[in-house]
Amino acid sequence: MTGWDDRTYPVWLRGVSTALSINSQMVLYGNVRDQFLLPGRSGPELCDLRRAVHRMLRAEGYPTLAVADAIHGVGVQAEPDVSATTDGRDGTADPAAGSAARPPAIKIGPWRGAGPDLDRVADLLTQTAEAQQRQAVLVDYASHLVLDANRLEPGEHHFFARCLRLARSVYPRPAPPDPRPLYNPVIWVVENERDLPLWLTAGNEDIRKIAVPLPDLGVRQAAATLLAGVLPGYTEAGPDDRREVEKRLAELTQDMPLRSMMAIARLAMRMGTRLDDIDEAVRCYRVGVYDNPWRQAHLRDRLRDATGTIGARVRGQREAIQHSVDIVTRAVLGLSGAHAGNSSRPRGVLFFAGPTGVGKTQLAKELTQQIFGDERAYTRFDMSEFSAEQAADRLIGAPPGYVGFDAGGELTNAVRERPFSLLLFDEVEKAHPRILDKFLQILDDGRLTDASGSTVYFSDTVLVFTSNLGVSEQEYALHAAAEAGGRAFPRQELEQRVRAAVNRHFVSELNRPELLNRLGDNIVVFNFITRTAAEEIFSVLLDHIAQRLRKEHQLQLELADPVRRQLLDGATANLTFGGRGIGSYLESALVNPLARELFRRDHPRGDRVVVTSLQRRDDTYQIGLQ
Repeated sequence: MTGWDDRTYPVWLRGVSTALSINSQMVLYGNVRDQFLLPGRSGPELCDLRRAVHRMLRAEGYPTLAVADAIHGVGVQAEPDVSATTDGRDGTADPAAGSAARPPAIKIGPWRGAGPDLDRVADLLTQTAEAQQRQAVLVDYASHLVLDANRLEPGEHHFFARCLRLARSVYPRPAPPDPRPLYNPVIWVVENERDLPLWLTAGNEDIRKIAVPLPDLGVRQAAATLLAGVLPGYTEAGPDDRREVEKRLAELTQDMPLRSMMAIARLAMRMGTRLDDIDEAVRCYRVGVYDNPWRQAHLRDRLRDATGTIGARVRGQREAIQHSVDIVTRAVLGLSGAHAGNSSRPRGVLFFAGPTGVGKTQLAKELTQQIFGDERAYTRFDMSEFSAEQAADRLIGAPPGYVGFDAGGELTNAVRERPFSLLLFDEVEKAHPRILDKFLQILDDGRLTDASGSTVYFSDTVLVFTSNLGVSEQEYALHAAAEAGGRAFPRQELEQRVRAAVNRHFVSELNRPELLNRLGDNIVVFNFITRTAAEEIFSVLLDHIAQRLRKEHQLQLELADPVRRQLLDGATANLTFGGRGIGSYLESALVNPLARELFRRDHPRGDRVVVTSLQRRDDTYQIGLQ
């Protein structure tokens, strides 16, 4: 008997083989519900964990593997010729299947928790571990043996106490004709290593924990070669095209199990996806929607005139608008992250930086309108509400055992419900650094795992961050001095100051240079509001007031020329708060007194309302109407 030492088998399975001589029990955790590549007669083959373990044990001289789980009870896996399958069955055979089978003497059906059922399971484990011949038992779905491994009932505690004593009391022994001293192992299969009581496994050298990892690139490439044969057009394609689609499938499925690769291949076959469009099958698997709105013709039509359309609503920000439209255009063409060969990153990322009230949030709304046809089709997060460390739970959900665990996270829920959307994170510099760590994963991998363990993909979202970094009292003073001198604050100097402040914030203050690196050239700097831009904003906001009055009351608003000039001078006297300050002034000086007068009077619908005078008395504006 030479033993089992095939280097073409998964590392974790070789670890199980090694542990046969040094550990009486093992805990397999992690990616345990996946399919695994094992060498077969005609090349690599896929099989589940039970068959993989049984195949290794047969090579080591164990003819049978008893499999116990709380659903199917106990069976014996002992096929005369164990070959891999791709159907995902658990492989548990009837005890009568094959002459090599040695079924356990204890017959156990599906059990219902603590008490006699668990006692019989413990009897089975003891019988297997102490048998003179080679035997092994695999306890599958062990995560569901008890309701809470940290709060055991007396019967459950007794069961695991027997398992602990068993791990300590048995020794490896030879089984003629095999002279090697090996254990008859008890193999626990759990999703998480903490699903078993901590006192059973912690510090226990007789119980080995073996992680079953996600497949690496080499395994995914081998699986892609095996699965690509079902893709439409693969048989007719040339060798180079075949190799390219296999390589692409392996790269796109990073951090995915092989079961996901199998599902993507089935989806591509069902949808008739072309070989050169395998990205679409992967995208569809992630977000669950086959139609890709980023490829709609009307989206390109809207973006052709986006700069002018947005410029009519966001005044004085020509450079910022053009930079933003360029990034969105790149996103529509699917070229975001093209330099890194990573298509899983968000479609677009923009970091709006500059003075307050200059149109950062409004530009985000306008981009939403151009992309999705509705400026309200975005999700906004005020990051000042996430300044505490524990506020991260609001984004991805509370941990298990905490209040609100079942509700999920605000961010992950929003993306799960609307995978094609714009996410606006206002005043991101006010968020706790731990929150920014979440953004690092999103920007790098385009995905985020919530508290329940579900993965949400951001590959079809546009992320917009806003910030006032780099605009302090000094910059406002320089801008005011430039305005007084009849010139604009130099944009190049403003960009340098803002970018330096953003760099200082992320690198020196937060010690997160990697986050700044992910933003790259997507930092969009906004200008101060100049006098000319302020006059344009004033006219736009005045038109909005007139339109609302016409819509709500069918009244035609007109301003006498002196009143209009007076309002304009007051609205543009101090541009520290930008366009938002202009709006606030108009609300106080015009909308409030106008509403007061209209409430007092009974104007017939269709009338003209002419504001003939404007005065301020006792900090209250008064208007005269005609």
